[in-house]
Amino acid sequence: MAIRALVADDHELFRSGLRQLLIDALGAEEVREAETLDQAIEILTNEGAGDLILVDLRMPGMSGAEALAALRDGFPDAKIAVVSAWEERAEILAALSAGVNGYIPKSLPAAEIAAAIQSIMDGKIFVPAAMGKREPGAPVASAQTGSGEHKLTVRQKEVLTELMKGQASKEIARTLDIAEGTVKIHLAAIYRALGVRTRAEAIARLKSN
Repeated sequence: MAIRALVADDHELFRSGLRQLLIDALGAEEVREAETLDQAIEILTNEGAGDLILVDLRMPGMSGAEALAALRDGFPDAKIAVVSAWEERAEILAALSAGVNGYIPKSLPAAEIAAAIQSIMDGKIFVPAAMGKREPGAPVASAQTGSGEHKLTVRQKEVLTELMKGQASKEIARTLDIAEGTVKIHLAAIYRALGVRTRAEAIARLKSN
């Protein structure tokens, strides 16, 4: 199957190298690039998630496991993996608990990174060798399915409630005690579920129901 992927990383050299690896080693058909969370959200919202989302935990706008969980909820049909220079056990466990399909250290040789990504595309969960067995368990379950407002997660419904009050992203983040970048991911998922592109369209759609 030809892979359609997104690589989100603020290091241009690594990002372009990973893009080429996906094309050469995995036969990726299309690899989009983003250097910030905002850019990634814009691409995922406007062009679709595709099959694979690879993200760096330290790029601008990211808020760690919180943002990963929002990505998982917002784009349930894509495989999501962290590709990071950080290899602390607690950080890896937090990312996996957020529902990602793998955590790939940047320190691995290119061939091993390619093999890790392939195992993720095959439905396995990849973790670094330092964590023990590399492919434990089964694939992470997808988020809820359905249509419109009914398919939203609990957190997305909380964001939606604040949105309907006229709250800006910063205000929603403050009210729910989450990062603004995470709010933006949830909003992107809400807009897609409602079939709209903007905050104003979402409010109008809901008020008309």
